[in-house]
Amino acid sequence: MERLSGEKEQSVEAFGWAARDSSGHLSPFVFSRRNTREEEVRVKVLYCGICHSDLHCLKNEWHSSTYPLVPGHEIVGEVSEIGSKVSKFNLGDKVGVGCIVDSCRTCESCREDQENYCTKAVATYNGVHHDGTINYGGYSDHIVVDERYAVKIPHTLPLASAAPLLCAGISMYSPMKYFGLAGPDKHVGIVGLGGLGHIGVRFAKAFGTKVTVISSTTGKSKDALETLGADGFLVSTDEDQMKAAMGTMDGIIDTVSTSHSISPLIGLLKSNGKLVLLGATEKPFDISAFSLILGRKSIAGSGIGGMQETQEMIDFAAEHGIKAEIEIISMDYVNTAIDRLAKGDVRYRFVIDIANTLAATRS
Repeated sequence: MERLSGEKEQSVEAFGWAARDSSGHLSPFVFSRRNTREEEVRVKVLYCGICHSDLHCLKNEWHSSTYPLVPGHEIVGEVSEIGSKVSKFNLGDKVGVGCIVDSCRTCESCREDQENYCTKAVATYNGVHHDGTINYGGYSDHIVVDERYAVKIPHTLPLASAAPLLCAGISMYSPMKYFGLAGPDKHVGIVGLGGLGHIGVRFAKAFGTKVTVISSTTGKSKDALETLGADGFLVSTDEDQMKAAMGTMDGIIDTVSTSHSISPLIGLLKSNGKLVLLGATEKPFDISAFSLILGRKSIAGSGIGGMQETQEMIDFAAEHGIKAEIEIISMDYVNTAIDRLAKGDVRYRFVIDIANTLAATRS
């Protein structure tokens, strides 16, 4: 396709699956994308992961959903069109688009390559772009994005397995790096062995970090220890195990989004240890101040990563052979997959084969 040079707005038809209300039921949906601008690329979507955030948004569980809603922010595709000032990508390049597609670009966070913490960051879906156009996500045939907010996918990384790295992967990588938990002299606990947790184990092992999976049941112990290579498995409901592990961890990354007590987790931390929250629970936590004061422990949060760090993560994953454990599904299976995700019935991430199955659903 020829390179585009103008800023003139034109509607380009797109096709995907959308929810129309908080039932969350998805069905075929025809809509429009904007014309590709000078610094933007159009990406033909090949695969899109299903994140737990998609479930929250589909059901309006965070009370911020706008319908029609096309989910999807774990997008891997191929550049099909480029604007005249694009320098980062060429036609045919394999690229990834994650949770944000724009930011203000001028604030301190943006200047420090932490666009994810910009107060004016634009979500890939369920939001409105700065130009007033509605954002629809990756459960669709193509997407338009400024080149700054897309990353290159190395050819050694399997495309379908790379998709969950755009959210789950960077969500685990970033706090390990920022909070100093990446290294052979560190011991990190990962709460929850799901879409985020299993990738976190793989990153921790690649960093040389000792990693213990913390779960409420023994159901995933074999997978954690034998398949993913975790160094330990701790059952949080076993008082003897928890007591024996007190004060042994430099940090804990908590991926659980359902309400749970974090006080026992704080007890597992060494002095100066950090509990990093990734799961967005609805109810506030109830903790004792003394549990933090005695040991100078801290609780923090972390959300995805900036674009530079996301590219760094993707390159690191390719170098170390890190990929998500996925179940590839067709577009017409998506509602069943969402129901299964709500029940925790997936190992460990659903990925929609957009390129090979979406078009067949269009009547």
